[in-house]
Amino acid sequence: MSYQLWYWPGIPGRGEFVRLFMHAAELDYEDMAREQGADALVEDLHSREGIRPFAPPYLVDGDVTIGQTALILLYLSDKEGLGSGDLSTDLKLMQLQMDIADLVEEIHATHHPVSVMKYYADQMEAAFDKAEDLRGNRLPKYLIHFDNAIAANGGPFVLGEQWSHVDTSLFHLMEGLDYAFPNYMREMQGTWENLEGLQSTVPEIEGLADYLASEHRTAFSQDGLFRHYEELDQQ
Repeated sequence: MSYQLWYWPGIPGRGEFVRLFMHAAELDYEDMAREQGADALVEDLHSREGIRPFAPPYLVDGDVTIGQTALILLYLSDKEGLGSGDLSTDLKLMQLQMDIADLVEEIHATHHPVSVMKYYADQMEAAFDKAEDLRGNRLPKYLIHFDNAIAANGGPFVLGEQWSHVDTSLFHLMEGLDYAFPNYMREMQGTWENLEGLQSTVPEIEGLADYLASEHRTAFSQDGLFRHYEELDQQ
């Protein structure tokens, strides 16, 4: 039986971190809300008993239901034998995955710094300040952290020659930043050589290239986590 992935249709969002890993690993799964619609997702989520996921994405594997992107990737890596095989190392990979989640939240906050329930146009002044801080302070700290993690084992991946869930997530992070902050990323090109090398290498993972070239991969847009507003990308 294939895995069931539940995430909002129409946007890459946090679900894309899971999709990229599953395609790279050539795992069979059903993208449930893309097949059945957003209403089906809401109905399924609310029908879950016990301690249910707070929000998508969540993964269903038989009787097992798991929320939170990082935990989904940990579960799949462990079950499918795609971790390092060493607990200490796998915990460090999870640490990096959670660092990625923290940065993604900061990126999302550039266009929703006050409230996720308000339109971007209603919080633009705060968005300018948040984006300036992200470009000037937060992105350099995070990206050099990830760059150093790749360099630790000689690259091209965090574990060296073996790819992991962290690598597919870092790839999506860099692609999202290229979309949201193209001016900044062009200006900083060459600063994070290991990350840029990983971004070029991950698409070569067997199983991933077909997905990246297919219509099943949803493009970035103004409705997702990574959004491009020219005024927030001014150096």
